[in-house]
Amino acid sequence: MKHQKLETLPEISKRMSQVKLKRGVAETMLAKALWHRGVRYRLNFRALAGSPDIAITKQRVAVFVDGEFWHGHDWEIRKPKLKRNREYWIEKIEENMARDKRNDTMLEATGWSVIHFWEKEVLKNLDACTDAVVKVISVQRVTNQDISNIVEFSPTLMVEPGALSVAESSSNYTLPNKQD
Repeated sequence: MKHQKLETLPEISKRMSQVKLKRGVAETMLAKALWHRGVRYRLNFRALAGSPDIAITKQRVAVFVDGEFWHGHDWEIRKPKLKRNREYWIEKIEENMARDKRNDTMLEATGWSVIHFWEKEVLKNLDACTDAVVKVISVQRVTNQDISNIVEFSPTLMVEPGALSVAESSSNYTLPNKQD
């Protein structure tokens, strides 16, 4: 995608310039929670495809904390709602989504487990996100194997350590709502 000059208002331009690409609030919260549980990791590990936000190298687990807008959360619902610079944003976000899938495929092909969390999931359910990462790590330790697929957690399935099921084609964790 070529960078193009967008027609925008000065206040929107200022707000967009404040968007952080690395070490956002949610990513930092998750990293600190993992650290407090004894998990050691590398932040924004550039040696891996997609530079995972958190890379747990010993167990080969790559964790991404994705912003809802930038990575197309509920894309089919959000897409029609875009008003300004519509073509630009559709192309940009769909490109981001395709790149995420390519990076996941490359990581899985080299034996890494890939976990994606939406930023708001981490902010609302930090403990559940941390638990999910720790469970994947514990499976890696117990089985002493690399999980090459992405694990699916659902509100109806409570997973015990060591009894983790692997989904064939998931791309994000689904965490139980606190209301359930």
